[in-house]
Amino acid sequence: MTSPDFRRTLLGLLLCLGFAAHAASDPGARQPVPDHYSGMQWREVGPYRGGRAAAITGVSGQPSLYYMGATGGGVWKTADAGLSWQNISDAYFGGSIGAIAVAPGDANVIYVGTGEGTLRGNLSQGDGVWRSVDAGRTWTHVGLRNSRTIPRLAVDPRDPDVVLAAVLGDVFAPSEDRGVYRTTDGGKHWKRVLFAGSQAGANEVIMDPSNPRIVYATTWRVQRGPHFLSSGGEGSGLWKSSDGGESWVALNGNEGLPKATAEKPLGIHTIAVSASQPDNLYAMVEHADGGLFRSRDAGKTWALINGDRALRQRAWYFSGVTADP
Repeated sequence: MTSPDFRRTLLGLLLCLGFAAHAASDPGARQPVPDHYSGMQWREVGPYRGGRAAAITGVSGQPSLYYMGATGGGVWKTADAGLSWQNISDAYFGGSIGAIAVAPGDANVIYVGTGEGTLRGNLSQGDGVWRSVDAGRTWTHVGLRNSRTIPRLAVDPRDPDVVLAAVLGDVFAPSEDRGVYRTTDGGKHWKRVLFAGSQAGANEVIMDPSNPRIVYATTWRVQRGPHFLSSGGEGSGLWKSSDGGESWVALNGNEGLPKATAEKPLGIHTIAVSASQPDNLYAMVEHADGGLFRSRDAGKTWALINGDRALRQRAWYFSGVTADP
């Protein structure tokens, strides 16, 4: 005589075996898991304010934590994936924000570059770099006060005191403060390591996530006026450093990339490094024969993979490219 518990257990096993046998014998029974996300749509999660946002970053390992820099409203923080936002810069600074970078090795350390790089006619400029060591609760100004416009910052994943800043400079006039700058002491001292001319500032700097000694940067000759934008010319280009930013080589002469001529100047460039395969690069290039280019050998050779003009319209505004990690 078997117990009721044993009979229930045996029945459950037989049912499981029966379902498994049916699924194995009937291919039609093996249906894919329903797509529970098919009905979801993008929606605005704030903060509810006017205008554009030029800088935003998440924090690795904390999927609900983000920082957003407004073009005229300082730095905002959400810890609940956008359900609520808090301004964290008002007591210290505000205005136009061009770049935000959280130190990969210490999420408490945040750098903010002021002055947006999306060059609308109504842009306002900034006053350099600010640093927080307590996740945005307090801030300290750490230099580059005359930079005016900082579209990108890159922090060494091994050392939160090592930072590279792409300085576009005064977009309304020639400026000797343009270029890529490097600090090794958290912003106490900065050294300019790349300079392409008084009319060509740096708009992008990015480290190879697997080897921060490999750095890529872009420079852009640009001038903004009340009623015009002049984009492109001498000084615009794509650069690579193999020693953490101390020295640089130009990549625009490499196979596959468009060449600058008087009739076809180079304009804005942006670049992305694939974290899963760091020799795999993507670059958006403003040029008559430009578009989205790809390199599979860390920038030695390139191939145009999409020249659709839809990707290049208003290139000074929508030329960003990001690689899936």
